[in-house]
Amino acid sequence: MLLDTASLYFRAYFGVPDSVKAPDGTPVNAVRGLLDFIDRLVKDHRPDQLVACMDADWRPRWRVELIPTYKAHRVAEETTEGPDTEEVPDTLSPQVPVIEDVLDALGIARVGVAGYEADDVIGTYTARATGPVDIVTGDRDLYQLVDDARGVRVLYPVKGVGTLHLTDEAALREKYGVDGRGYADLALLRGDPSDGLPGVAGIGEKTAAKLLAEFGDLAGIQAAVDDPKAKLTPSQRKRLTEARPYLAVAPKVVQVADDVPLPDVGTALPHTPHDAAALDELAARWGLGGSLQRLLTTLTA
Repeated sequence: MLLDTASLYFRAYFGVPDSVKAPDGTPVNAVRGLLDFIDRLVKDHRPDQLVACMDADWRPRWRVELIPTYKAHRVAEETTEGPDTEEVPDTLSPQVPVIEDVLDALGIARVGVAGYEADDVIGTYTARATGPVDIVTGDRDLYQLVDDARGVRVLYPVKGVGTLHLTDEAALREKYGVDGRGYADLALLRGDPSDGLPGVAGIGEKTAAKLLAEFGDLAGIQAAVDDPKAKLTPSQRKRLTEARPYLAVAPKVVQVADDVPLPDVGTALPHTPHDAAALDELAARWGLGGSLQRLLTTLTA
């Protein structure tokens, strides 16, 4: 089981009231909410291995160099060295180091790699997996990894993590008309304002799905643009031609990397805390209460 950790703690932050605080009055709603999420996921799905995948760089420069608008609207401050600062709620930022400390004390593998997003870490673990993989994320970009033959599916939180939409190839075909492999092409054609991807003007989700059904993939669509006999409307042919510079670089930006240099860490689901003393200290300082105790009970069961 691979967790898109930032996606989950953002959901926890907005789903758990900020009246949930530590003894010193600091909000810990994201911390406790994430612990409750992990407890429910482990209880319901019993993974053998669990990795909390992190954004060591939420806006990698190699993606920005290809498409400068990539996540540009979410930048709070640009930096010349290291990742740009992402705009996040004031009371969430201080909770992230606490989340990291608690995961480490529990012994839950926490992996982020410089120059890559959590999606890329997830993509690489998925590519290396020798058995089924459950990806837990509220980010549809990871639908591209869905692969029935390899047992790779996405668990998409609809409400908390008590209600998860199990996304396999049948679910993708029903909703989007593509399988996992086709989802990245669909995404880059239609664009994604939340990621700053412009897409192809005039090509929405339904048109993109029809083009992919007709021509197979992005390469097939681009070949059709050069084929006067291909079934493209004049408007589609014009817009796809004008979008060629974007289409030349978009796949590299949209596709999840599968070759990230992952650290050598143990990924087995822990049954006892890695550092019980540190965990006790964190629990007392941050008032983690029942959320942590429930997770510990689930892990040791």
